Amino acid sequence: MMDKLAQMQAFVAVVTETSFVRAAEKLNMSSQLVSKYVSALESALGVRLLNRTTRRVHLTEAGHNYFPRAQQLLQELGNLESDLAGLQHQASGTLRISAPVSFAVSHMGPLLTRFQQAYPDVSVDIQLNDRKVDIIEEGFDVALRIGQLTSSSLIARRIAPIRMLAAAAPDYLQQHGIPTDWDDLSQHKVLYYSYASNTPYAPDSMRALPAGTLVCNNGDLLVQCAVAGAGIAIQPTFIIGQAVANGQLTPVLTHDPLPGMGLYAVYAHRALMASKLRAFIDFLSQYYDDTPPWDVPLQRFLNNT
Repeated sequence: MMDKLAQMQAFVAVVTETSFVRAAEKLNMSSQLVSKYVSALESALGVRLLNRTTRRVHLTEAGHNYFPRAQQLLQELGNLESDLAGLQHQASGTLRISAPVSFAVSHMGPLLTRFQQAYPDVSVDIQLNDRKVDIIEEGFDVALRIGQLTSSSLIARRIAPIRMLAAAAPDYLQQHGIPTDWDDLSQHKVLYYSYASNTPYAPDSMRALPAGTLVCNNGDLLVQCAVAGAGIAIQPTFIIGQAVANGQLTPVLTHDPLPGMGLYAVYAHRALMASKLRAFIDFLSQYYDDTPPWDVPLQRFLNNT
């Protein structure tokens, strides 16, 4: 077992350092021994993990599959040693998080501050992007995602409900009328979020929209346009809620609410979870509940959701 761990450590070091020589320096052993360990691991597994050239090493398909799991296993073993030494409460290391832009900018500042106050040995590297990242390939510990998640090999833990509202500026509604059902939106200017799909308010095709349509991949900008009178914005309450609460936008169709979504923490493995990741997900779950803070001032509009 010790040999297998040494072989796995050698392989992970070669991949992360992109060189047998640099891996040997990192592990404080000879490059010949590192090569021997990697070859022994490949023989034991019955597959080639690396393609070697005189200048570089490249992962094979099997290597791509094996590397993230081996890396996580070694990390978990390190965490286990800390746990057994009574250091579990002192989560440490760098936590890499992927999060949606608008949600993170509006609502994650205080959360991250309090998390690091509770866990001062954890460094946070948070990257904001609305695309669906590959958390394993891109090296994230956890991704926060909003929507109705489909099944996958990843673990998804629901953190909070995400509710939707349609709203427009009072002057726009006075000029164009108030829709009484969702079909009425065909008579209005709808400000479309370009990533919306499979929803009652998504157009059939972003390539065949009416003249004068406004489409954007950022909900905050769409809300600003709605406040200026451009049309009806349909956005999560964590984006549109402030403009509704201060009277800049008036909700419509609240009698027929849209299906809700969820805020999820998505990560790779339940069994092999680093203490820093476990601490963060538990902290998230305690920070939010079924009435997250952005929904508190909107309860009279959300009674039907």
